Amino acid sequence: MTGGHGGGFEDGDGRGASLEVVPAGARVGLRASAPSGGLSLSCTPDRARELAAALVRAADEAERVRPAEPVTVRARELRRGDVRDGDRTMTVEEIRVDGATAHVTWRSGAGRSWTQAYDADAGIALRQRAGGG
Repeated sequence: MTGGHGGGFEDGDGRGASLEVVPAGARVGLRASAPSGGLSLSCTPDRARELAAALVRAADEAERVRPAEPVTVRARELRRGDVRDGDRTMTVEEIRVDGATAHVTWRSGAGRSWTQAYDADAGIALRQRAGGG
């Protein structure tokens, strides 16, 4: 998906800009470019609908390539972006290992954050591994 002068996307100064949405393994990539070099874009309602559809397609593709079964990793091996398996979405925001303890900061799908301490060797089931696979 791209835009230029009259293409629906503009930077903060009203100059033509472009936005590309692509599946990137188990993630969705967004690439924006504008003459101003900024990433703040505005778009027409038609472009917003097109962007939403492109995001849905890329997300569907990213989910299609993820493992069918959860993967279990040691708490010390968690990475930012890992998604915990379970009823509610919990994504690793930060991980800090202090000896035999892993301090994991999670972010919920609703945007709340909290930190939990785990034995560094405890098995954590993941629905999705950051960076794919």
